[in-house]
Amino acid sequence: MNFLILGELFKRMNEGGPIFMYPLFLLLLTCIGLSVKAFLKGDSNNKIKEIISHLSLFALVWGFLGMMIGLIGAFDAMSDASKNIAAPILAGGLKIGLLSPVFGMFVFIIARLSLIGLTIKNKN
Repeated sequence: MNFLILGELFKRMNEGGPIFMYPLFLLLLTCIGLSVKAFLKGDSNNKIKEIISHLSLFALVWGFLGMMIGLIGAFDAMSDASKNIAAPILAGGLKIGLLSPVFGMFVFIIARLSLIGLTIKNKN
């Protein structure tokens, strides 16, 4: 079952464009690792929280950059096509173009939730 989920994850990452999806995955792992470190060892000077904050914003923008570049490529291909573009092909291209910003937003939300948790921990 777990291998099936991982297989689907990597399939989606390849569909969304490895140039944008794999760095987002590394950012997700980095944010999770830094969050765990801050929860276990503490973050008295808030440097880890600041790094997580910057990484989360970078992940969000990186995902949207991937979408913009993907859409520009799709529109270029559509304008070069001599025939009409079929709706399923257009829908598939839009789906692929939206994968990187969705994953970027997912990384952003996970990182922000960990920042909220660290803030609550530091206030207690």
